[in-house]
Amino acid sequence: MKKIMLATVCAAFMVAAPVAAAPSVNGSTGLINTPSADVLREGQFSLGYYNTREGGVGVFNTNVAPNLEIGVAGFRYDNQSNKNYLNAKFGLLPETVLSPGLAIGVEDAADKTDRSYYAVASKGLPLGFRIHAGVGSGRYDGFFAGVEKTINPVSVLTGNSTFPATTLIAEYDGRDMNYGARMSIIPGLKLDAGWRHDKTYVGITFTN
Repeated sequence: MKKIMLATVCAAFMVAAPVAAAPSVNGSTGLINTPSADVLREGQFSLGYYNTREGGVGVFNTNVAPNLEIGVAGFRYDNQSNKNYLNAKFGLLPETVLSPGLAIGVEDAADKTDRSYYAVASKGLPLGFRIHAGVGSGRYDGFFAGVEKTINPVSVLTGNSTFPATTLIAEYDGRDMNYGARMSIIPGLKLDAGWRHDKTYVGITFTN
């Protein structure tokens, strides 16, 4: 009986393990406006485009060395000068069934607007929950945190119709609360929408 209970608990944690990563609005792999401890694996890359209240944001990330992700985020503002951010993140520890993943990183390394250093931990929990917490300088202004809840595909009424896997997100980015949903359309392709900095945003990302 003890072995069965242990296997059940382990399976629950493994189900909550991170799925395909996606870039945040600011570029780094993460949630809405904050990074997670996830780092793109060898050979992976991600692309994304977000429409925000400030304008459009195009992002690109790739893995350049073991546990090292670098990327750029291009901000095309409606009423301000355009800016390009150079980001980097290094995974210190991978997430396991019993321990969180840990990563350190920098956003806007060239200090075009607000260079920000951070350290972040991420951990999957049973029932599809995953939590993130970190500290940082610059735009993070100290502490930031987020929680995800993944709703797995379920049949809709009868037949072959299913609701795609969707992750609900709530985060505090050091200054504001943000809320969103990330829906998996096909493997690697996700649609994002929600409320960021008191305004709506939408986006589409692809990770391969």
